[in-house]
Amino acid sequence: MTSPPALAGLPFTRMALHAHYQAGGQPAAIIREAYRRIAAAHDPGIFITLQPEAEAIAAAEKLPPFDPVGTPLWGLPFAAKDNIDAAGMPTTAACPDFAYWPAEDATVVARAKAKGAILIGKTNLDQFATGLVGVRSPYPIPLNAIDPALVPGGSSSGSAVAVARGLVTFALGTDTAGSGRVPAALNNIVGLKPSVGALPGRGVVPACRTLDCVSVFALTVEDAWAAFTAMAGPDSADPFSRAVPLVPQQASEPHPVIGVPRAEDLRFFGDGLQEKAYHAGLAQLESLGAKLVPVDFTAFFETAALLYEGPWVAERHAAIAAFLKTNAASLHPVTRGIISGAEKFDASTLFRAQYRLAELKLAIAPIWRQAGMLAVPTTPVSPTVADLAADPIGPNSRCGTYTNFVNLLDLAACAAPGPFRADGRAAGLTFIAPSGADGRLAAMARAFHQASGVTMGATGAPLPAETGFDDPGRDGLIEIVVVGAHLSGMPLNHELTSNGGVFRRAVSTAPDYRLHALAGGPPKRPGLLRVAAGTGHAIATEVWALPPAGFGRFIAGIPSPLGIGTLKLSDGTAPKGFLVEPEGLIGSTDISTLGGWRAYIAALTG
Repeated sequence: MTSPPALAGLPFTRMALHAHYQAGGQPAAIIREAYRRIAAAHDPGIFITLQPEAEAIAAAEKLPPFDPVGTPLWGLPFAAKDNIDAAGMPTTAACPDFAYWPAEDATVVARAKAKGAILIGKTNLDQFATGLVGVRSPYPIPLNAIDPALVPGGSSSGSAVAVARGLVTFALGTDTAGSGRVPAALNNIVGLKPSVGALPGRGVVPACRTLDCVSVFALTVEDAWAAFTAMAGPDSADPFSRAVPLVPQQASEPHPVIGVPRAEDLRFFGDGLQEKAYHAGLAQLESLGAKLVPVDFTAFFETAALLYEGPWVAERHAAIAAFLKTNAASLHPVTRGIISGAEKFDASTLFRAQYRLAELKLAIAPIWRQAGMLAVPTTPVSPTVADLAADPIGPNSRCGTYTNFVNLLDLAACAAPGPFRADGRAAGLTFIAPSGADGRLAAMARAFHQASGVTMGATGAPLPAETGFDDPGRDGLIEIVVVGAHLSGMPLNHELTSNGGVFRRAVSTAPDYRLHALAGGPPKRPGLLRVAAGTGHAIATEVWALPPAGFGRFIAGIPSPLGIGTLKLSDGTAPKGFLVEPEGLIGSTDISTLGGWRAYIAALTG
């Protein structure tokens, strides 16, 4: 089957497809092109079940009129990992004897379809979503899209490869220990692992039901975010789903403080090329204005060990206990060995592990006041298929070094492609922050991905210029102007981020203000005073935005002589912001000529 040249070279990104549709293109033709690409890929390991092409085309032809706002996924082909239900196709979890035919779509599949996406098929995985390498399947193993000698990554192997090969716009995976991030890194694509519960899990075969996340793979952060926000929100029939903020920053913070593992916490297991790629990624972050702060990862590593060395293995056992009792021989030998290990744990062990996890969360909490997010190697190694044939366990465990702890600690994460290794294999970073920080992580991942200059997946197509996120919740936030220690990278910025704050823009005031360093301290505090027109200066500020509840908590902690008033900014807007009462200027120093608090602090520190 041949394809018109215009379609053969068309990237399956949301921006490119919607531009194609806006110009008169038809989604049925795109669906035919998707099936042509699948056939041309010559990789039987990607999909376990394909939707019959005629049925996918029929779904495309039934779409309502093109409306990229009301149906933001209109005409986008997508795939779902085969532990996620899709009516009309079997769910196997990569175990043929387990297969069943669901009567309805999983919530996430139903929501994606309702927003205009067209399901192409169900993708391969590490059986029962147990693994990070993608080779624990009775079906053919998907070929890594960048280097076929490498494992594709798991457990969401087929979903990642389908996106990297340009067969679909986005694909759904699941992530309990890193399954939505590791295959993204190994295939040079974006892996968005949302806050736990942000995407409902109803209709998903559980691995660890209390920890599982539906994840999103895409060629760009914008596409991953569009799919995520289209599907997100609580499901009244899913007790583990919950609401999380869906408002991203329009740009990454100009001076983010990012925690990175201390030198003694870096583990690359002898893979020098992976280590060099990681340091290249950190250098790229610094070029974007980030301040990197070494962080003690001891508690993170101990948390990670709980996932497979502790009783959470029993939760995997609980998910398939009835099937395992009568069909143990149907499981992949490695999968069976891991899940059967649950038999050594009892209830007392579980409670002790839960107590220890609570202690570890408490120990980690201060880190989020030190750094707004973490940047870690998504995977510290790039194992080959041969490596796994020789050792089915070791390389898999090493892949989870910087992923296993995330869901246990109720964190969000986003994996983004970065500078390639010297041998041409993909690498990248994962950005991690507390639950609800999905938008901040996506903004940072987008900036990092853009700066990397890598092509999209294995398509060879260049990454398109930044277009910004769709922001469905922006009107619900209250903007606030900050001028001092609440600026990005400054000591009190965490008071904004912990209250759901998102960065909007860096902008100066109108030239009607004077900035003072107030008397007293430490710490030093600024005071911004409005003066008569023509007697002031333009002062550097940042505009952040907070949800109403967070705004209330934030301003409740503002000490006298500071207060909140309306500021005039050079971009013509007039948000609320910090101002000082005139009597608070007694003994202060006028620093207006420096142009801002950041310049003043730099002058003090030499």
